[in-house]
Amino acid sequence: MLTSASIKAQAHAIGFDLCGVAPAAAYPELPFFREWVARGFAGDMHYLARSIDKRCDLQLVVPGVRSVIALATNYHTDRPYSTEVGEPDEALIARYAWGDDYHDVITARLDALIAWMRTRDDSPFEARRYVDTGPVQERVVAQHAGLGWIGKNTCLIHPSMGSWLFLSVILTTLDLVPDAPGLDQCGTCTLCLEACPTQAFVAPHVMDARRCLSYVTIEHKGEIPADLRPAIGAHLYGCDICQEVCPFNQAPPISLDPAWQPRPAFDRPRLSALAAMPDDELRAAMKGSPMKRTGTKGLRRTLAAMGLDGSPDPPA
Repeated sequence: MLTSASIKAQAHAIGFDLCGVAPAAAYPELPFFREWVARGFAGDMHYLARSIDKRCDLQLVVPGVRSVIALATNYHTDRPYSTEVGEPDEALIARYAWGDDYHDVITARLDALIAWMRTRDDSPFEARRYVDTGPVQERVVAQHAGLGWIGKNTCLIHPSMGSWLFLSVILTTLDLVPDAPGLDQCGTCTLCLEACPTQAFVAPHVMDARRCLSYVTIEHKGEIPADLRPAIGAHLYGCDICQEVCPFNQAPPISLDPAWQPRPAFDRPRLSALAAMPDDELRAAMKGSPMKRTGTKGLRRTLAAMGLDGSPDPPA
């Protein structure tokens, strides 16, 4: 028979670093998402509004859901933080995007965990997994499953592992013993809020995505707003500053998982070298990577905002 303890043990064996269980409840943090979207903070991410009802009610995602298995995977690799980089021409790329696409890697691991669960319990049960792309507020679930707390920078923070964590969940109709929720340990610290180069945080725990460099360089489809261009600096894809300054990320464990190690093309590359790289080489480097979300067009747009515009490909 399946138990929370056995599921956790198998999750660790498969490669997850943290695993906890939360009841599928109406968490008090869920409704704020409606207000956040209504205030326009989602920007062009209209898919968030389209799934707003499900994101605020787990029963609409999986009818009859009783438990949520929350999992976290450490992706911190042994490279300097962007705040430690001194070369002005070094491209700053969000740490999560250096290696393989976490959606693919973690989905395979979740499928393996669910398959194992079905071999251990003959009773019929529903189990549906999500890795960032589903209508689930993973951070809220993870907090209630005891994996940490939601920091003032809106990231989930674990007391010893920090926040370099990929979150994923399994919603199930199984009735599992839950863990105690995580407790906020940010205290009076506001380093993340103060360090944001675009002042994207309108309040602790509240971010206006339209001003976040991760949104601007990845999710935003139009031209980069002129008032934000000076703050971009060398940030080609995403931004990690609010995590890098966090006290809980000053000595986080390093992952040796091959999936998260930097690909050669994105291992501390030069902006000038990426700007000079032909599109077919850029596409090849981004294949199977999170960076394929923007494609070459998105990268060229950001390079243009830095004054490094123009594809090196010769005209046909």
